[in-house]
Amino acid sequence: MYPETLKYTKDHEWIAIGDGVGKVGITDFAQKQLGDVVYVELPDVGTVVTQGQAFGTIESVKAVSELFAPVSGEVVEVNDGLKDKPEQVNTDPHGAWMVAIRLASPAQAGELLSAAAYIDLVK
Repeated sequence: MYPETLKYTKDHEWIAIGDGVGKVGITDFAQKQLGDVVYVELPDVGTVVTQGQAFGTIESVKAVSELFAPVSGEVVEVNDGLKDKPEQVNTDPHGAWMVAIRLASPAQAGELLSAAAYIDLVK
C-alpha cells in the first residue's frame, strides 16, 4: 500500500527522489482523511521551499489543509494536471505528484520515514 521506494513525512507527504530532485505528493492515508479533493493550490516554479514549512494547500469537500515540504529546495516543476483534475490525488495518491523540488541538502532525505515507519505511524 505504501511504496518502499518513497520516503514519508509525519505530515503525510511522500517524496520520490532521483538525481537530486524529489517529486512530492500526499499519502493514501492523507487522501482518505481529506475525502474528495476538489482543488490543489501549488507554488510557482522557482519558489524556494523550506523543509517542514507549508508550500501550498489542498481542498476537499471536508476541509482545506496545508501541504508541507518534506525537504528544502527550489520548485523546478509543478503538476499542472491537478488544476483540471484534482481528483487524481484520490484515485492515485502515490502517483499524483504535486511539485518537483531540487534538493538543497540531500541529507534531509535521511530524516524522512521509511514505508514501514510510516505504516507504524498511521496504525
